[in-house]
Amino acid sequence: MQQDFDREVLSRLPLAEAVLSLWQFVCDDEHLDGLYNRHRSGTYEKKITFPLMVQLVRDALLEPEGSGHQSFRHARQDGILTAALSSTYDKLGHLPAALSEAFLAEGADRLRQVFPDAPTLPDPLPASVRNFEVLVLDGKVVKRVPRRLKPGRQRQGGLLGGKGLAALHLRSGLAVALATDPDGEANDARLVPAVLPQVRARVKGPRLWLADRQFCDLTQTEAFTAEPEDHFLVRYHPKVHFCPDPARSAQHGQDSQGRVYVQEWGWLGRAGNNKRRYVRRITLHRVGEGDVIPVTDLVDAVTYPAEDLLTLYLARWGIERVFQQITEVFHLNRLIATTPQGTLFQLSFCLLLYNMIQVVRAYVASGQQRAVETISTELLFIDVTKQVVALNELVEVERVVELLPGVASAAALRKKLSRLLGSVWSECWVKAKQKKRKPPARKKGKRDHTSVFRLLQTQRKISETPNST
Repeated sequence: MQQDFDREVLSRLPLAEAVLSLWQFVCDDEHLDGLYNRHRSGTYEKKITFPLMVQLVRDALLEPEGSGHQSFRHARQDGILTAALSSTYDKLGHLPAALSEAFLAEGADRLRQVFPDAPTLPDPLPASVRNFEVLVLDGKVVKRVPRRLKPGRQRQGGLLGGKGLAALHLRSGLAVALATDPDGEANDARLVPAVLPQVRARVKGPRLWLADRQFCDLTQTEAFTAEPEDHFLVRYHPKVHFCPDPARSAQHGQDSQGRVYVQEWGWLGRAGNNKRRYVRRITLHRVGEGDVIPVTDLVDAVTYPAEDLLTLYLARWGIERVFQQITEVFHLNRLIATTPQGTLFQLSFCLLLYNMIQVVRAYVASGQQRAVETISTELLFIDVTKQVVALNELVEVERVVELLPGVASAAALRKKLSRLLGSVWSECWVKAKQKKRKPPARKKGKRDHTSVFRLLQTQRKISETPNST
């Protein structure tokens, strides 16, 4: 009777079964052990293995208003965690940054294997650029670090954890790579050499790199085009000189909303600079808002119309929504760790969890034959967490494991996800139509932030300085 009850509970919770099946495929113990052994650096395992640490963080983030402390205490109560709570925090706080980067990248590799077949979903890219794999780059600093470390307790203003530069694969909506720096005040651009090889090893070209104005310089554009078929579309920054081509006149046009744009051809960089390159600059005039000025090495206006490139560049804001959602929905605003390394692992973890929900969202959209962007990630995740909590409350953990045997292959998991999610639907998941809002009023004064990494470096130098007498 109990076995029948457990099966019936699971059959009524398709979102929970789908997410936990995805989790088994992406984060099985064998894979996590291998990942740790390859990127462990000087760390080691005793009572707390890396798979156990991943499980503890997962349980914390999948709970409403997730709490690491509650997750660790429950694990000790259930006999899963035998180490002290302080040792658990210490272990999390010393995970190598390379491990956090690989955790996201290799997890994303596995998720891309089970993403729904492209023909079942409409291509979100403008027609002229569909031969490219479009990658969006942007930086994310982890904020609101708790003041548990001694150097930060008396510090005024906010505390910053580590900095990550993420690469978002625009077609699938998955974050596929992350380059990190323990210093939250580090410049995003200096992480470009670390993130590009990660992406190129995973996403076949030709690629089109999208980035904001801080990536508009001759060094970054050279890096973006290091592969022969790669191109870039970045927002223009006046720090780099633009020299119009006198032999080619500017062209005017209007986008689909009737806004006027001007496109010009010329050189990015001054004469004599060996990194100087020929580009097209498009200026979109927006009434009441700042102009949008992307620059690109796709200079053929017939093959790559200005309207398509403007639409594509404005889609770059999607990565800002990703960061907002991992902060507010996946609890990156409730940090478990206080060290730079620990905050970077939670950033990586939240991005991977976000990716999993994107896969679920894509299967739901495919089953309903609707555009993915019409389904709210936040509202879908709320129901996912409800179902996971319900399953954990009603069915013993050991029994859940028995009812969810690992799938043999990516093809088998795709088939299972199609069965589970092909007909599941709730009108509550429909994303509300975006309303144009007034820009927020500028706050007076400058917000004060301090990098935890820099505080720790200063503290270390002080402790290493001999006392003068």
